[in-house]
Amino acid sequence: MSVSRDKSDLSSKASHWHLRKRQIGQLALFVAMVSLACLALVPFVWMVCASVKPHSEVEALHFWPRNPQPANYLVVLRQRDDPHLERKLDLHFGKWYFNSFFVSSWVTMLTVWTSSMAAFAFSRIPWPGRDKVFLMYLATMMVPGLVLMIPNYQIMVSLKLVNTYQGLILPGAFSAFGTFLLRQFMLTIPMSLDEAAEIDGASHFRTFVEVVLPLARPGLITLAIFCFLGNYRSFFWPLVMIKDDWLRTLPIGMLSFNSSYGQQTELVMAATVMCVLPLVVLFVILQKQLVRGIQLGAVKG
Repeated sequence: MSVSRDKSDLSSKASHWHLRKRQIGQLALFVAMVSLACLALVPFVWMVCASVKPHSEVEALHFWPRNPQPANYLVVLRQRDDPHLERKLDLHFGKWYFNSFFVSSWVTMLTVWTSSMAAFAFSRIPWPGRDKVFLMYLATMMVPGLVLMIPNYQIMVSLKLVNTYQGLILPGAFSAFGTFLLRQFMLTIPMSLDEAAEIDGASHFRTFVEVVLPLARPGLITLAIFCFLGNYRSFFWPLVMIKDDWLRTLPIGMLSFNSSYGQQTELVMAATVMCVLPLVVLFVILQKQLVRGIQLGAVKG
C-alpha cells in the first residue's frame, strides 16, 4: 500500500510540475508576443505623436509632443492657413482621398466578380484541358508587375484611357491570385450541392450566384480585403497613368508635401495618419473573416 501511495504521489507531483512548466512557458510566450507587438507599434505611435507636434519640435529627440498642435490636420485639409506660408496649402487632400477610395472600390468589386467567375469555371465545371489552362493562367503570377507595366500602358494609350479613371481601374480588374484563392476555397464546397441545383433545373450561372457565392463568402471577403489594401496603397501604376492633379490618389498626392512646400514633417505625418487610419479600421473590423477565409481556403488543394 505504501509503495503504491508513493508512486501515486510521485506521479501527481510530476504531473503538477509538467502543468506548472507548461503554464510558465505559455506566460513567457505571451510576454514575448506582447513585447513584439509593442515594438511593432512604436513607429505608428511616433507617427501619431509627430503629426501633432509644432514644426519646432518635430526634429527634437523627445518622443511625446510638449505643445500638441492638432491644427496640423486642419492645415492638411485646407481648413486652416499654414502658419509658415500664412495661407492655405494648394493641396487637394479631400479629392485625393475620394480618388483612392473610388478607384480601390471599383477595382475590388471587379476583381472579386471576375475572379469568382473564373474560379467557378476552374473548380465546378468540367471541360477538356481545364487543369492545364488553369496552370497556364496561374503561371502569370510569376511575371513581375513592373514587366507588364509598359504593355499595359501601351494598351491604355491605344484605348485613349491615359489620365482617366478607367485607365486606373481596368488593368487591375483581373487577378490570377484572386482566381487561385477562390478556386481553392470553392473546392471545399461539396459538389452534391451543384448536382442538386442541376436536378432542380438551375443553370450554371444560377448555381454560381445562388449556391456557390453565398457559401464562398469568407473567401470573397478575404480577396476583397487583399485587393482593396493593395490598390489603396498602389503607387507605380497611378504615377505612370496620372497627369492632372484632380486625378491623383493619396500615394501620389503625398509627394506634393515635400516637393512644393519644403520639408514639413509634421504635415506629412498628419497626412500619413489619415491615409493609414482607414486601413487599420478595415483590418480590425474584418480580421476574423480574413483569418477564417485564409484557413478554409487552405483546406483542400
